Amino acid sequence: MKYLCLIYASEVDWANMPKERMDSLNKEYFDFTNDIKKSGQYVGGDALQPTQTATTVRVRNGKISTTDGPFAETKEQLGGYYLINAKDLNEAIQIAARIPSARDGSIEVRPVLVFG
Repeated sequence: MKYLCLIYASEVDWANMPKERMDSLNKEYFDFTNDIKKSGQYVGGDALQPTQTATTVRVRNGKISTTDGPFAETKEQLGGYYLINAKDLNEAIQIAARIPSARDGSIEVRPVLVFG
């Protein structure tokens, strides 16, 4: 079964992180990603640009409107994701718990809905 692991963390904390800590965290992410690739659990994933680059799109009465920035102001922001294979929710949770940002932020785990 496929699960999406949405990575939420504070952009302010990331922006103010000392270089040594950033390098260490990036290595942890690199190692984690390599590990789930080797195990066959990795389907895809990417980091996202900061929220100030976001555009929120709405269509109301057939008219498109856009707003700069994210949909909502929050303490933690969506910073990236992993799409993984797991046999069930418990395994997906165990994988998500190994994502480095789980220690300081949060990981939302959601099963992918398969149509048909």
